[in-house]
Order: sequence, then C-alpha cells, then structure tokens
Amino acid sequence: MTPTLRPAAGHDLASLCHLEEIALSGDRFSRRQFHHLLYRAHALTLVAEGDTRRLLGYGTLLLRRNSTQARLYSLCVHPGARGHGVGRNMLQWLISAAAARGCDRLVLEVRVDNPVALGLYRSEGFMPAAWLTNYYEDGCAAWRMTKGLAMSRAG
Repeated sequence: MTPTLRPAAGHDLASLCHLEEIALSGDRFSRRQFHHLLYRAHALTLVAEGDTRRLLGYGTLLLRRNSTQARLYSLCVHPGARGHGVGRNMLQWLISAAAARGCDRLVLEVRVDNPVALGLYRSEGFMPAAWLTNYYEDGCAAWRMTKGLAMSRAG
C-alpha cells in the first residue's frame, strides 16, 4: 500500500472529520478545529490517499512564527490502513517538511498506552523528554518526545 501524500485542502474537511470518528476513541478534533487548522493556523496538514482517493490518514504539523521548533500535533491512520507503512510515510514527510522550513527540533505527545505509536516514533529518532500525567481527556498519561532535525533549505 503506497498512498499518495499531499497537503490537505478545504475539500478534505468532511473526510478528515470522518476519519477522526472511526480511528480515534477520544481527544478528537471538531469540525471547527479542523477548519481552523486548514484555513487559519500556522500549520501544515498532510493527507494520505489510497487508490480510490479514500483518506487513509492525516498528520498535522504546527509551525510557530519566529521559532525553530515545530510540533507534530496529530498523526492519524485509518484502522484498515494500519500496519502498511502509512503512518511512517506521513511521519517521514512531515519531519522533512519541518526541516525544510528551518526547524531544528520536532516535538510531539503520545499516549503511554500506545506501544505501536511509541515504537514508530522511537524508530524515527524521537526520544522521551517529559512524562505528562493526566494529559488526555480520559486521564491517560503521555510522553513528550523530541527529535533534532537536520536543517535544510529545500521546500
């Protein structure tokens, strides 16, 4: 399964909301939050599409003005596409995008009870930096993880 990766556009809004509903059990973005991310935030949202243009996943990178730190805000993969490299492909694309925009560090938060995501992030060079108690709405803790980025002028 090799998805097509592209920046999200306004016409993806309904599909992004649907993907959140079927892929996540809590801490979901609302339609309003997605709208803000797509139209107003200093952010980059990437989508992964399958052969039938079905949304297989998305990832959002928050970029702060006058900062060299980016934040991986969300990475979500359709349940039927998990285990096929979709998340890794999106993560690698977003890491490269952050570096190309002059960022030297990428941070994220991940549930401590999500061993698949933890393994993915560790395999891509993220290191635990802080334990966050009661981080998620259901009380689950999180790891804040960081990765140093090689600076690039491309993109």
